[in-house]
Amino acid sequence: MEIINPATEEVIARIDTDSPMDVQQKIEKLRKGQKEWAKQAIADRLEIIQRFGQRVQDQIDDLAGILTSETGKPLQQAYNEIKGANNRIVHLMAHAEKALAPEYLVTAGATLEHIVYEPLGLIANISAWNYPYNVGYNVFLYALVAGNAVCYKPSEYASLTGLKFRDLLYESGLPENVFECFTGGPATGEELLKAPLNGYFFTGSYATGKYIAERVAEKLVPVQLELGGKDPLYVANDVANVQQAAINAAEGAFYNTGQSCCAVERIYVHGDIFDEFLKAFVTEVKGYKTGSPLENDTFIGPLTRRQQRDVILEQVQDALNKGAILETGGKALEGKGYFMEPTVLTRVDHSMRIMREESFGPVIGIQKVKDDEEALRLMQDTEYGLTAAIYSSSYERAELLMKEIDAGTVYWNCCDRVSPEVPWSGRKHSGLGSTLSTVGIRAFTQPKAYHKRQN
Repeated sequence: MEIINPATEEVIARIDTDSPMDVQQKIEKLRKGQKEWAKQAIADRLEIIQRFGQRVQDQIDDLAGILTSETGKPLQQAYNEIKGANNRIVHLMAHAEKALAPEYLVTAGATLEHIVYEPLGLIANISAWNYPYNVGYNVFLYALVAGNAVCYKPSEYASLTGLKFRDLLYESGLPENVFECFTGGPATGEELLKAPLNGYFFTGSYATGKYIAERVAEKLVPVQLELGGKDPLYVANDVANVQQAAINAAEGAFYNTGQSCCAVERIYVHGDIFDEFLKAFVTEVKGYKTGSPLENDTFIGPLTRRQQRDVILEQVQDALNKGAILETGGKALEGKGYFMEPTVLTRVDHSMRIMREESFGPVIGIQKVKDDEEALRLMQDTEYGLTAAIYSSSYERAELLMKEIDAGTVYWNCCDRVSPEVPWSGRKHSGLGSTLSTVGIRAFTQPKAYHKRQN
């Protein structure tokens, strides 16, 4: 399999992909190893994960370079991701032992009762390329701490990073029969779907997530899906600082070249402040440097996949054909690499693909609304339910909207952020289940109830 640098279109590596026989042999090895791993004390597992985290930080220069070379992520943002992902390890160190400990619920009387949280067993983590550290850690580190063995399949667009995960885990003392990296494209993933595994955890598109859920349904094993979104942001007319709200919204839309599951994908602005907001927003976006991801001041790098750039260009043209106004951008850049100008559209509505379909790139539509009721109706007009943001000086006003929004995460005066302290979950086409928080630790376990009566 060829690994292509999306900034230069050069082949930077060639790696072997796993054959069906390779997949089967790795799975057999992992299933045997999991039983011994589950017997280890949680504190011992955590010690290995902590060493892994330290090795990652010690080698951050090399790892950030690899991440940028295969995904096109601007180098500074690669550093940010690798540093920031360590908060998952901090969270596990603080909460895993308590979350996984037995719960003694009835401790007096004729029959005593308690719960034990046992590992699922051998799970598949079919991961994503846009934030391989963040979304990978959310699954494989939490699964390992809970006593599972992991079939980790990185995206074919982040395979070099996935192989580094394997090597660094082994160097940190993780038994080699507890974690394996499965390389390849859809064919490798299909082999994992066929295998007799005990759970499937996928991060990616709705279409692929739906396929996975249908494909493994007959096994009746846990399936968690972290899928996409069409995440809305509303700016009310009482916002304390219109310019700052515009700056925040622009970063939420364009960070990581817009390739974030929780990126702002559509914006609604109260008519009273629309012109002021738009001027500040466009000024901010025009100031973003687009270019080589190796340069420290680059904010917009190439899209990781050429195909996605084509999808976005089609969305832009659809909007223009239906009456949208192009405020800035709108074109692919000439030359090597999958670059596109950061693009802002106004006079948009929900007849346009740009306001309904996931874009996953450096483009945003901004729509004027007359009041909170119209904003809420439009924010709810979606098949997705990942995140939604409200900017207002009044929490009471924002809360009325946040309570009504059918999404797994809501934000007040912030956007596009994830914390390990609270669950990360989607609704509707944005997915099933939760990672992170104590909910995400227990997601990799199955409870067993004990009823104990002495004769």
